Amino acid sequence: MDSRAESSDEAQGLRLVRAFLLLPPEKRAEVIAFAEDLVRAHTQSDNGQEASPR
Repeated sequence: MDSRAESSDEAQGLRLVRAFLLLPPEKRAEVIAFAEDLVRAHTQSDNGQEASPR
């Protein structure tokens, strides 16, 4: 990967972090819950179980 692509990825990550931090606390909690659900679904599908939303 060239340095421009790495810089672009890093800049995108920083923009996402900044946007997250600008959210009100209740919206941050929703984002965290959503991310946890995604991880849980991904983990279940990796274990051969069918992924299902909550």
